[in-house]
Amino acid sequence: MKYVLLTLISAMLLSVSWPTYGVPFFIFFALVPLLMMEHGVSKFSDYKRKSWIVFGLSYLCFIIWNIVTTGWLYGSKNPDGSHSLMAVLFPVLVNSLLYSLVFQCYHWYKNAQGTYWGLAFFIAIWMSFEKFHLNWELTWPWLNLGNVFSEYPKLVQWYDTLGATGGSFWILLINVFLFYTVRTWEAGRKRKDLIKNTSIAALLIILPMIISLIKYNNFDEKPIGQVNVLLLQPELDPYNEKYLKDSLTIENDLLTLAEKNSKGKIDYYIAPETAIPGRGSISETGFEKSFLLNNVKDFLSKHPGSVFATGISSHRYYFSGENLPQGAYQINSGVWVESYNSAVQIVPNQKVQVYHKGKLVPGVEIFPYMNVLKPILGDAMLNLGGTVASLGTDKERVAFANPYNKGKIAPIICYESIYGEFVTDYVKKGANFLAIMTNDSWWGVTEGHKQLLSYAKLRAIETRREIARSANSGISAHIDAKGEVLEDTFYGDQTALFAKINLYDQQTFYTRTGDFLSRVSIFALGFLLFYFLIKRFQRKMAK
Repeated sequence: MKYVLLTLISAMLLSVSWPTYGVPFFIFFALVPLLMMEHGVSKFSDYKRKSWIVFGLSYLCFIIWNIVTTGWLYGSKNPDGSHSLMAVLFPVLVNSLLYSLVFQCYHWYKNAQGTYWGLAFFIAIWMSFEKFHLNWELTWPWLNLGNVFSEYPKLVQWYDTLGATGGSFWILLINVFLFYTVRTWEAGRKRKDLIKNTSIAALLIILPMIISLIKYNNFDEKPIGQVNVLLLQPELDPYNEKYLKDSLTIENDLLTLAEKNSKGKIDYYIAPETAIPGRGSISETGFEKSFLLNNVKDFLSKHPGSVFATGISSHRYYFSGENLPQGAYQINSGVWVESYNSAVQIVPNQKVQVYHKGKLVPGVEIFPYMNVLKPILGDAMLNLGGTVASLGTDKERVAFANPYNKGKIAPIICYESIYGEFVTDYVKKGANFLAIMTNDSWWGVTEGHKQLLSYAKLRAIETRREIARSANSGISAHIDAKGEVLEDTFYGDQTALFAKINLYDQQTFYTRTGDFLSRVSIFALGFLLFYFLIKRFQRKMAK
């Protein structure tokens, strides 16, 4: 019963730490009870199947954490309007399993090599897992530990040096040190050691925060310019209205919203992800002839000096005899199509610039590891009006240059805004402000859209770029380079938000180096595994 209680305490502490409803400071000792559970089961219990006990209890901890923090996924719906149990079950069960496997590896290594080597292994494998979770097809880094301070940007200004993955390392290090403190207290009961170790832990927590506050109060990077941006926020039902209305009507409503709110000089009109659905009518080879895109150019002709950046649904058609990309699917005899979730920048008398979303949502925009999973799952993957095939992607990021001013926009599409190192690639391409085009109305009034907005603050700090965020149904926002929301809208409103965006051109240390600590951790993990194999070989040779 004691071990179950320790497990539940960790689950509770992890859950109540999470944005946008929790208090992040609990995260510094949230994993300590779980580490105590593992140590107790391994060293002091009489259970016969100790590894199974550790695995089962850790899975219980992580599944509670996942349900509490991401249970809002149940707010999404199937195409028939019913709530999708699979939408929450699949990511919760699989993600919890992955975390449990990480913890199980720590349990095995610790029992083989001892507590101290085991704790080093724990940090290395957790950090390596978070990095892995940022890059594979089942990617779901929503619960990476460094995200936990997204509502407290003043305390993590040093993310411009080490990024959110540096935050994960910070949190893991303190949890491990506090567990070590508890263990030494249990072993020796020396008050002097307890005071010393507790003081060190407090310093490890407080010092980065002090550095952050100093950086926050002394931020003096000079902008190279400023642009006027109008963020458009249509209120379009993503399940019914978006598919019952024709694309022209949807576009006309968007342009009417833009016209109604055009007061003074507007350098950028920015609209949300797939704000112009297209539904097969916007061909990648016919942008310049597209009736929908030329309507936008007509609108811009009334607003000289303005450009229009928006999300669209676009397609590329292939015919018999052509080389087919992996994501192409057949629609007629001899005709295939590859679909894209795209961002475009439209300027009168210029070629349309386009970018195809590079980080796809598993089960919505990409069928992960289709050859393996489709025979098992069939078409059970969640379909949020997208596809159970896979959309096409761009392998490299792009930045859209503005012909009228110094603005160079990073066209970040929705889910991409969770990925720190990924976003730095836009900045390396020259982007001097970030535009997030998103559709957060899939889950209704839940923590989902709030958390996605909150994580965007970390991208602003990491890159020191201001963010113009346009969201269907909201929340649209202007975020400054220190991660503070300067202006935002209400969720569920049809509105527009005017923002004066400062342009910055310097690159942060994090932009240049990316997830440096993650790469160090992967190296450390390899070393620890190699050390284990060498020691095991030496023991065999000594027999």
